[in-house]
Amino acid sequence: MKTTINIPDDSLRDLLNFTGAETKRAAVVQAVEDFNRRQRMARLTKYAGTFRDFISQEDLGRMREEGKKPW
Repeated sequence: MKTTINIPDDSLRDLLNFTGAETKRAAVVQAVEDFNRRQRMARLTKYAGTFRDFISQEDLGRMREEGKKPW
């Protein structure tokens, strides 16, 4: 999507340095993708520790000793 925005020069300069991108467009695209990835990960954290049927380390060790596959 093509759009026109006004980004402060200092912020854009920092973005170019942090990303190592050669163009402004590449730097902005990388920043947007990184932001989106972090937001998706943050939303997943609300599910942390909520899976009740997860196999324990002890159960996994026992299954390996018995030669069973955990899946």
